[in-house]
Amino acid sequence: MPATGQLRLFPLNTVLFPGAVLNLHVFEERYRRMIAECLDANEAFGVVLIRDGREAGDPDVTPHDVGTTAEISEVTPLPAGRYYISTMGRRRFRIRRIVSREPYLLADVEFLEDRGDDDLDERACELTHRVLGEFREYVRLLVAFSGNDADVDVPHDPVDASYIVGDALQVADTLKQRLLELRTAEARLAAELGFLRRLMPQLRSLLERKKLQEDVVRDDAPGGEFRSHQEQFFGKHFSLN
Repeated sequence: MPATGQLRLFPLNTVLFPGAVLNLHVFEERYRRMIAECLDANEAFGVVLIRDGREAGDPDVTPHDVGTTAEISEVTPLPAGRYYISTMGRRRFRIRRIVSREPYLLADVEFLEDRGDDDLDERACELTHRVLGEFREYVRLLVAFSGNDADVDVPHDPVDASYIVGDALQVADTLKQRLLELRTAEARLAAELGFLRRLMPQLRSLLERKKLQEDVVRDDAPGGEFRSHQEQFFGKHFSLN
């Protein structure tokens, strides 16, 4: 695979990790043209987090240097030349030089591969096991707090695991960008383990507060504890008479 190349860039207020899905509604004229060219040439484009500037209509936007290629997997054409597209993150890259800004950002890039040796790989595998244990508990707490099911299948390969956990973490995009820029799976996993161990006590505290608030609402409801007990079996849509 080539170590360098040219990429059309799509600056966004999001971080794309390899292996992650990104769905986009493409409506701005410059990016409609860009996607049309990518489709014609069967080429990916680069997604980069915006460092400075606006997401739409800003030709002088400044992106972070490291991003991920987005391979288009599904396209739904819309009126007025718009698109819904589904993409998959593939390869990390670093911007070497902005070639042009019109009609969209075009850059010379170098593609980044995870560096490692046998010792690093062994430590990364051990770290992966620890991260996955913490991550499963983190997802359980998120589900309990939000009430929404989450099915995140994390592989045991250190590189893939580091990307999937990084994508799933509920942290600021600037922190996700820092993870994306780390050069090895071991470094990402170590950083993610630190994030998880700081986030989970906060989640547990939020979950306890939520349960206390729900208990107060139930105790104050018409019928008191008896009616709250009824709700567990019959739901909340019954007569108050």
